[in-house]
Amino acid sequence: MIISRLAGGLVPYTAGEQPREKTVKLNTNENPYPPPAAVYRALKEFDAARYRLYPDPTAHSLRRAIAEYEGVGEENVFVGNGSDEVLSLSYAAFFGGEDKPVLQADVTYSFYEVFGSLYGAGFRKVPLLPDFRLDIKGMAALGGESCGCVFANPNAPTSIAEEREDLLELVRAFEGKAVIADEAYADFSHVGTLAGDIRDYPNLLVVKTFSKSRSLAGARCGYAVGDKALIDVLRTVKNCFNSYPVNAVTAAVAEAALRDTAYFRDCVSRILRTRDSLIAALRALRFDVPDSDANFVFAEHPDVGGEELQRALRARGIVVRRFDRPRIADRLRITVGTDEDIEALTGALKSILG
Repeated sequence: MIISRLAGGLVPYTAGEQPREKTVKLNTNENPYPPPAAVYRALKEFDAARYRLYPDPTAHSLRRAIAEYEGVGEENVFVGNGSDEVLSLSYAAFFGGEDKPVLQADVTYSFYEVFGSLYGAGFRKVPLLPDFRLDIKGMAALGGESCGCVFANPNAPTSIAEEREDLLELVRAFEGKAVIADEAYADFSHVGTLAGDIRDYPNLLVVKTFSKSRSLAGARCGYAVGDKALIDVLRTVKNCFNSYPVNAVTAAVAEAALRDTAYFRDCVSRILRTRDSLIAALRALRFDVPDSDANFVFAEHPDVGGEELQRALRARGIVVRRFDRPRIADRLRITVGTDEDIEALTGALKSILG
């Protein structure tokens, strides 16, 4: 058979719909606001003649900017094509082919299972608590039975964040084994980042993205912060795939976006204000909505199923995300858009719910 046994058994990740027609797009957690003016300047000033050359294989200038922003050394930073690539390489680097499984929550980012299958790393799911919080103690108790651990904080698709000290308890339980903290949405959370804790926890790898709070989903850039030993292994694995992963334009615009902190803070503040309004509006319509620490909410109505609501909204030109999985099939993950987007959403829901 031409197709390998590995490829034949893979079940790929299903990305959110990218509609071609005009819609109110609230399904993939993109930033509703454009990148800062600094990004436009970086694109305008970019010398296209550089395209004849390969990009810097270490993305030195971008890594230096990230190191300054995170308060770590440049040797503690790794960059890749979006946080998904960084996570994928991390699975290969720390979990690939291990005899024991990777520990994760049962309701979390579904790409983790795909990475595990791709790199021959089994996974063990620990159910979330009834209120959708991570079972920190349950996961910590299984540290000896696992090769490592991965979690998202805030978690996706639940939008819930765990407190820093609780997460560090989990990191300590996996001493000598890699713990990956996926912080794609941490900029919207009251908890903040664990990046500064890598000094005390050499097994902790913090993964971030420019796609959400930095408005650069189309550029595809992510990074990891961790102990030098972890970063060195990541770089080794990367060089077995592609020595030049981040293209020159992406590196330039990501650095420009990172350095414009004023715009970043204003953008995040606007999203948080709209998030509060969205939660209040949904609760007024009797939706159950956990307090969100992300740029999306996770809502369920007591009378109308999630699939029915999703279809009814889609018929009205509003796209939201639903995951057809146990425990969450009736919940909708709704991105925090602009105030106008949320007004359109709530108006449609009032019509649907009568």
